[in-house]
Amino acid sequence: MNRTETPGEPPVSAFIKRHFRHFNAAALREAAEGYCRHLSGNGRMLVTLGGAMSTAELGLSLAEMIRRDKVHAVCCTGANLEEDIFNLVAHRHYERLPGYRDLTPEDEQALLERHMNRVTDTCIPEEEAMRRVERPLIASWKGAASAGRRLFPHEHIYAILREGALEPFYQIDPRDSWVLAACDKNLPLFVPGWEDSTLGNMYAAQCMRRSADEPSAVRGGIEYMTALAEWYRRESAEHGIGFFQIGGGISGDFPICVVPMLEQDLRVKNVRKWAYFCQISEAKTSYGSYSGAVPNEKITWGKLAVDTPRFVIESDASLVAPLVFAYVLGW
Repeated sequence: MNRTETPGEPPVSAFIKRHFRHFNAAALREAAEGYCRHLSGNGRMLVTLGGAMSTAELGLSLAEMIRRDKVHAVCCTGANLEEDIFNLVAHRHYERLPGYRDLTPEDEQALLERHMNRVTDTCIPEEEAMRRVERPLIASWKGAASAGRRLFPHEHIYAILREGALEPFYQIDPRDSWVLAACDKNLPLFVPGWEDSTLGNMYAAQCMRRSADEPSAVRGGIEYMTALAEWYRRESAEHGIGFFQIGGGISGDFPICVVPMLEQDLRVKNVRKWAYFCQISEAKTSYGSYSGAVPNEKITWGKLAVDTPRFVIESDASLVAPLVFAYVLGW
């Protein structure tokens, strides 16, 4: 038996311990081990989702992470919020394009004419996915506006899921939807920049038609930041909060700023820095790309502490994140 193996260890965890020893493989293993140590020390974890991780079906592992209390909050793009639900209700209508690199502009035009919206190797069908979700959401938006209620984008999603408005259309095992798992847990979600998503565009169109009674029914980014700050202050009073970042962009940049905002702008005393940090990205950290911000640089901004465990895995998140989650879940 190799010295890194343990009798009866789960197969994925045993494989990682046996084979992942150097370079990005070692970074993955160390990040997963650090995640486990953080949780075992009564820590909490915020996961951020950039890119197209929902269309990559990260829900297959992320949903179980949420159910098993390995994730305590999620900050995601509007696309990741909605695309998990699109997949939930329209999966059988999706089309995979294994040869997507060979598509010509004319091929892309043909997909447009069929209302098949391509995300790398996967096409999302407009009618079965986007319009199917739009219809109950319009009712939720209008109902909130009429009642003078203001909800965050994810709260409108939670509302239609709890009402069962989409349940007749489920086309995957509901346990594989991370948003449905989050809804069941009433997990805190933060969705900055939601208006650039498909559903955000639809809401903007409703407002322009004057059929949603102005944009008041959906709360926006500044309110998400204040809600995040309230959550962070409350949770960090008793727990170290970790930061597991998948991809770059607003879903990662938005929440990590909450610590210096509280400390430097709101002048709160003794704000705890993020207690764990892992970043998965294949974007090179250089001038002008990915903000050029490696984890150490975040120390200068008051986001991380000198002794914060820091990990960078420079690889494809659709490969890496499920392996890290499998390790944390003990699979």
